[in-house]
Amino acid sequence: MKLLRRCLRILILSLLSVSVFAPLVLVSYRLKTITSIGRREFIDDLWSRPRDVEALSSMEQEAGESLKGPRPIVFKDNDFQSREGINSLEFGSNPSKEHKDNRFEDEGEKNNSYKATGQHDWGAVKRDKNARIPQSRSVDYKVKEMTDQLIRARVYLSFAPPGSNSHLTKELRQRIKELEHAVEEVTKDSALTKSALQKMKNMESSLVKAGHAYPDCSAMSSKLRAMTDNAEEQVRMQKKQVTYLVNLAARTTPKGFHCLSMRLTSEYFALPPPSERELLEQKKLLRDTKLYHYAVFSDNVLACAVVVNSTVSSAKEPERIVFHLVTNSLNLPAMSMWFSLNPMGRATVEVLRMEDFEWLSREYDLGWKVHNFSDPRFTSELNYLRFYLPNIFPSLDKVVVLDHDVVVQKDLSGLWHVDMKGKVNGAVETCQENEASFLRMDMFINFSDPLIADEFDSKACTWAFGMNVFDLRRWREENLTARYHEYLRLSNERPILKGGSLPLGWVTFYNQTTAVERRWHMLGLGHDSTVPPDDIEKAAVIHYNGAWKPWLDIGFGEYKGLWSKHMDFDNPYLQQCNIHG
Repeated sequence: MKLLRRCLRILILSLLSVSVFAPLVLVSYRLKTITSIGRREFIDDLWSRPRDVEALSSMEQEAGESLKGPRPIVFKDNDFQSREGINSLEFGSNPSKEHKDNRFEDEGEKNNSYKATGQHDWGAVKRDKNARIPQSRSVDYKVKEMTDQLIRARVYLSFAPPGSNSHLTKELRQRIKELEHAVEEVTKDSALTKSALQKMKNMESSLVKAGHAYPDCSAMSSKLRAMTDNAEEQVRMQKKQVTYLVNLAARTTPKGFHCLSMRLTSEYFALPPPSERELLEQKKLLRDTKLYHYAVFSDNVLACAVVVNSTVSSAKEPERIVFHLVTNSLNLPAMSMWFSLNPMGRATVEVLRMEDFEWLSREYDLGWKVHNFSDPRFTSELNYLRFYLPNIFPSLDKVVVLDHDVVVQKDLSGLWHVDMKGKVNGAVETCQENEASFLRMDMFINFSDPLIADEFDSKACTWAFGMNVFDLRRWREENLTARYHEYLRLSNERPILKGGSLPLGWVTFYNQTTAVERRWHMLGLGHDSTVPPDDIEKAAVIHYNGAWKPWLDIGFGEYKGLWSKHMDFDNPYLQQCNIHG
């Protein structure tokens, strides 16, 4: 009897031992036989199984106080994050900034800081609205990862022998088609569907297989480097093309502007000539040195209209304003007709034709034919007439010259009281390196020429055209027009200047320019879309210098309203020519 009990006891203990140790032996053997690819698929399979998130969370809260190790990470179906690289596996990739990832959120205890643990304290972010998430990931992380997967897949395909039709090659081609379709026209993670994320996961599995089939990292590196160089070259070519097209658009007159000029011209010749009395009354005002005289050189009717409208509407004493608009014979009828149909209240507007300046024909050959530019912004005679102000206005002592791409926002009468310090030109400086309008003299002037190096300092402060106050009496005393012609002649004989009339202005008015306060003239609205709104609001004159003019389709939309508000687009002529704000 005792022997029987002993045998039963041994049998029970043996069965218990087998039930305990047999699973351990089988699992150990299974883990040893799993390949690196199979191990990854095995782990992926574990993490892709459906989980009861709420049940696991409740279990975790019950045992949370006793556990000191890392918290388990619970994934939802839509929380899948791609692994980076071919042989790496990162389940805790940082989530996007726009979509909060609750899997790192701990309601029961505080996480350590990001620097200490490598994970963000999302609970702290939730409690502190001012906390900033480190910008280690872009908001479209998954979309960019998909793009990277496509690039890697194409590289692996290039390693396959020509005509290869292996299973891996077919699989990669199929994955590329699927992923291209999934990521087509998608720019944000929020636009990705669950099927797209699944295709992303499938692609990663295929890439892992390809990584083992083609383990040569140097070949991959060389191929990616060649693709990078090719992409950079394409970017350079695209930038050149964009620059060319922008400059082409900048020097092209819109179709509506041509239409407007032709309609106004036809109306102009139907008008009766002005009476002699009207001409005499206007002539008195044009010579009165006690008034505020402005000069604009342009062939753009609407641009001039905005300059005049904005100046008059901002003036405290509009009756003291006299505008001298200088244009060519082709645009004189349209310009005159516009201001005849749209009078500027008590302000006076005179339209002059450059062909009527008899003295100019004697200087023409020496002046503008020396510049071999195809861009009319540099070759137009109107750009260089500003160097003849004493000749154009022999009876005036002071004049403010405005470019046709400016808008006046405040009263400018204070410019007539600026202390010129005995200088000829008053202008805003452009020599502050932290400004977008920063320019150096050596950017446009060749200081390797001994004549230039001896006469000028390359570090001298530069200034801008666009809004300038000129003391014509001092100009005549210094005979600066002769100096202008001297450097114009030298630039024809040797390459000392480039870029149009601005460098000619720097050398002509060298040591004859005084700085005016920056609030008078704000530059950059024609090439810089980041000009601070506060600076724009404070400026007396805003200048659309650059290619992105406000009347062109390419102009910056955020600045167009500042220009268009001074134009009445209900005008029948503008509507007939399809010109809208």
